Amino acid sequence: MSTPRDLLIVAMDVAPDHPVESGDLSLALAGAEVVDLLAADAVALDGELIVPNVQVPLSDGLLDEAATALVRETPYESVEDWLWRRGRGLSSAYLAALENEGLAARQRGRWIPVRSGKAALVDSPARSRAADRWATGEPVLAQLAAAVGIREVSDEDSAKVTDEALDTVLATVHDAVTELEAVRQRKSVEDAAYDNVWRGM
Repeated sequence: MSTPRDLLIVAMDVAPDHPVESGDLSLALAGAEVVDLLAADAVALDGELIVPNVQVPLSDGLLDEAATALVRETPYESVEDWLWRRGRGLSSAYLAALENEGLAARQRGRWIPVRSGKAALVDSPARSRAADRWATGEPVLAQLAAAVGIREVSDEDSAKVTDEALDTVLATVHDAVTELEAVRQRKSVEDAAYDNVWRGM
């Protein structure tokens, strides 16, 4: 399984009662794609720029799609720009992939025997592999999960990532999620102020 899929499975398994914000998860999934593209030697990082290597087919459809979507001409795209561009709606795409592959299913309504409502994971080898990776505290998965609020990561955990490129990707994911939360808070304040104006009229 891929890191993005493992991250989504962990998000659905570990925090089912406190769903992760889809925007946060989408940014982290885009970062997880870069992690796997680095591991597959499909890209390299030049500072914060994603430099594509010769494109080869990847076994995961969405990861292959990600490789196809890379900017292949100079100036290359930064990790931050990639997160915002590629991340748009990415959590929905990965969830749809899990459903299409029978790894997740929509729960049936009690009175209406059709699939509706929230998707839930089914028991599968993919779910077990993600759970094993989570249980061992694999540092990259742990930090991606921390970025979306599933867990806290200690300084000791952070020190386990010694690869400079991975460290750059993870730091950029954390920064992007923080920026998105700041945008949400600003919008919330603006909406509240707008409501107060209308109530005062």
